Amino acid sequence: MSQRDIEDTLKQIYGTEISQGLVSRITDKILPEVNEWQNRPLEAVYPVVFFDGIVFNSRKDNRIITKCVYSVLGINMEGHKEILGTWISENESASFYASICSDLQSRGVKDIFIACHDNLTGLCNAINSVFPKTKNQLCIVHQIRNSCKFVPYKDRKAVCADLKKIYGAVNLDDAEFAKEEFREKWDKKYPNILKSWDKNWAELTVFFEYPQEIRKIIYTTNAVEGYHRMVRKFTKSKSIFPTDDSIRKVIFMSVKEISKKWTMPVRDWGQAYAQFMIYFEDRFAA
Repeated sequence: MSQRDIEDTLKQIYGTEISQGLVSRITDKILPEVNEWQNRPLEAVYPVVFFDGIVFNSRKDNRIITKCVYSVLGINMEGHKEILGTWISENESASFYASICSDLQSRGVKDIFIACHDNLTGLCNAINSVFPKTKNQLCIVHQIRNSCKFVPYKDRKAVCADLKKIYGAVNLDDAEFAKEEFREKWDKKYPNILKSWDKNWAELTVFFEYPQEIRKIIYTTNAVEGYHRMVRKFTKSKSIFPTDDSIRKVIFMSVKEISKKWTMPVRDWGQAYAQFMIYFEDRFAA
């Protein structure tokens, strides 16, 4: 990353001009701090953990390639959001996801109650290979987007309304009934929609096992997606990164700034915590 790139990024994050001398001192010292942060000890138990990726352009062998930065955002026992780490890869793979989970474990994580993500290939199995008791909840919002992607505008509102009857049902039985009603009404016209719901039904409906206080936290990955939107604001001045380290530095500086705003627990955490205590009582002292 060039001197000018760092100056621009720091100005974007902190809203002020940074001298070249200060940039040089920051550049010399920040990478050890990044490594220390990435390897810091974590808490033993996280009630909810979100997995998601954000893509950047990077230079390799005189070519422009895409690199995905995978972020893991945890909600700790106090209800505070915390970025547990970031990992960079060119390709999605089950082994890469397993290495992320193993890294979390090596840093002290013994249990995750519920993992929320958008069904990245192999991620469910990777999580359960390291944390076998963890429930995987797939993001309902992603499922809706994918379901409606190829539905013409004239039908989209009606299709979305009927899908809402599924995920907005009071319980699993009502959701299954609504799914069959959707099948009767739309399956001939849009057969691919319910193929995905049927295939992933167990992981899409985990939230029905819990009361509303927990459901509203886990049914979508908005928490980590919101974090990535803020990261994107801080990195918009840089279109291509020369190295993985340059990506890690900017992400780290973004995390430090974003985390300053996470001073309060997630909304209604006291009520949610009481329900977690009921449903996961024997796992609080992992």
